[in-house]
Amino acid sequence: MAFGRIAFRASTAPAAVEALRVLTARYGQAEVEKADVVVALGGDGFMLQTLHETQAMALPVYGMNCGTIGFLMNTYQPGDLPERLAAAEEAVINPLRMRAVGVDGTVHQALAINEVSLLRAGPQAAKLRVIVDGRVRMEELVCDGALVATPAGSTAYNYSAHGPILPIGADVLALTAMAAFRPRRWRGALIPKTAVVRLEVLEAAKRPVMADADSRGSVREVASVEIRSEPGVRHRILFDPGHGLEERLINEQFV
Repeated sequence: MAFGRIAFRASTAPAAVEALRVLTARYGQAEVEKADVVVALGGDGFMLQTLHETQAMALPVYGMNCGTIGFLMNTYQPGDLPERLAAAEEAVINPLRMRAVGVDGTVHQALAINEVSLLRAGPQAAKLRVIVDGRVRMEELVCDGALVATPAGSTAYNYSAHGPILPIGADVLALTAMAAFRPRRWRGALIPKTAVVRLEVLEAAKRPVMADADSRGSVREVASVEIRSEPGVRHRILFDPGHGLEERLINEQFV
């Protein structure tokens, strides 16, 4: 597919700012509202930011790595961008919807492309009750925190917490604990993509917990968090042929 109108966006990293100057001088700069494609220049964090900010436009986003981490990005090469865009492979991912209820009863909602995480916010370990589709699966999980990750986010925070890498085509989510104390060394679980996960905070006053969606603003002192996949939101990510997200997820397991 040919993309005639390109909207470039860049992070504040010096390499990304310079890439923006070079690319807009060569290819022009379209307004996002009138663009056929968005090209994000930066690292994975900036890619997530761009996906969140353009999700209502249903535009494909092609990332070029000008940052320190680039799992969601393609190699930066300014010379043949139209050809690369035309040949790119598209991956469609659905984010997670987080509904966090504070101990004061306030409700906070957010979308997460990578993961929704709960983390202890004090010196003591968190105590969580794990409920899946209305059924209590674990009465008490004592840990530093827990997260639910999408396949796209399974190589991020989830992987560093020793969670599994999930292929994009697998209709499952990863439920992973950070530093599980009880049950001892609990390995986490794979749950259907259609499932609703509810994490209830036990002893919230003594063991405060914060919730976070893609590190885009924390909700402190939560009493419970409900997490589900959001099929109504579709993020379109473009990758160079042979280097798509599916291939990257598989390759990561053999590095």
